[in-house]
Amino acid sequence: MTFDEFINVVRQTFTDISQTQESAFRQLESLYGDWNSKINVISRKDIDELYSHHVLHSLAIAAYIRLVMPDTYSLLRTPGSGIRILDIGTGGGFPGIPLAILFPGAEFTLCDSIGKKIKVAAAVAESAGLGNVRTVNARAESLTDKYSFIVSRAVTSIENFLPWTRRKYSDGIFYLKGGDIAEELGLAMQKFRINPGTVHTWNIDSWLHDGYFEGKMVIFFEGPNFLRK
Repeated sequence: MTFDEFINVVRQTFTDISQTQESAFRQLESLYGDWNSKINVISRKDIDELYSHHVLHSLAIAAYIRLVMPDTYSLLRTPGSGIRILDIGTGGGFPGIPLAILFPGAEFTLCDSIGKKIKVAAAVAESAGLGNVRTVNARAESLTDKYSFIVSRAVTSIENFLPWTRRKYSDGIFYLKGGDIAEELGLAMQKFRINPGTVHTWNIDSWLHDGYFEGKMVIFFEGPNFLRK
């Protein structure tokens, strides 16, 4: 996917995107291309699909919020909202950096335990002029701050991931996951006694009609108290 193809999708979905934000998205191609030649954070064959496989995939969270939580979407687009978001296992900055470009109203903390990956995320955020991003080289379990939301992109199984989020958020978790997740999600809900009414799934290919996104989902765990065990 070229940048022009990417930005056309973004303009159609997020109709209030600014020229400054478009410019930041455009910079990602050269920034990641340069850094990936030094530190491999995106597979060599996948770097050519940066905008579809990584940036748009990350923005699926934003598309879901815009569709289902329009008031939250407006707040995230408004500077000074006070919303804080933690990206666990961000790697080179996904989904945190694309979301930070689109959502200037939120303060993002990008966390990863692998130093070379967080180095890339920090450098890309700085070069793209993202003043609402900070990076932390640490394991998620060691963090003590509390955030409004947590976001993450399939860093591990749902069952392993959820304990990392305990007591770290107030409003919910957005988790990007692919494949046949029904059994995996069901086991995690049973183990942690999660109220089914607080778990929402959204098929990304209902937004992006591309075979790559078939079976990929946004999972939203709503509210602060679902993890009881």
